[in-house]
Amino acid sequence: MAQARTSIVVERPVTPVYNQWTQFEDFPQFMEGVEQVVQKDDTHLHWVAKIGPVEREWEAEIVQQVPDETVAWRSTAGAENAGRVTFRPVSAERTEVDLELVFEPEDPTEKAGDALQIVERRAEGDLQRFKEFIESRGEETGAWRGRVKS
Repeated sequence: MAQARTSIVVERPVTPVYNQWTQFEDFPQFMEGVEQVVQKDDTHLHWVAKIGPVEREWEAEIVQQVPDETVAWRSTAGAENAGRVTFRPVSAERTEVDLELVFEPEDPTEKAGDALQIVERRAEGDLQRFKEFIESRGEETGAWRGRVKS
């Protein structure tokens, strides 16, 4: 399994930052290569992503969700991956977002990409675009404040 970890500070309070992250169907607006995310219910998602010429699909399950603190997931079918994003208030108006990904490169191209840390750089870009997305909007597009326990 390969890993990537990155973080960023967003110039917004923790609650709207967390709320925006729970709007999974908005991810294609700021995540490079994510074509579509369909939220089937409170804890199940269907993902479609294109990485270079390769399209991948997978099912994911939210395994832990604590408002204003964390969202963790794992794939249940398709491309094997898991991750966690945590939210930590730095001040009343600033939030640190920490993203951890674990994934299984499936072919030689993906293994080479892992060796070159392409996924980590993409994750850094995704967090930067997320930051710009929420800061430029001024408010979240929605929220889901439910809890999921692992």
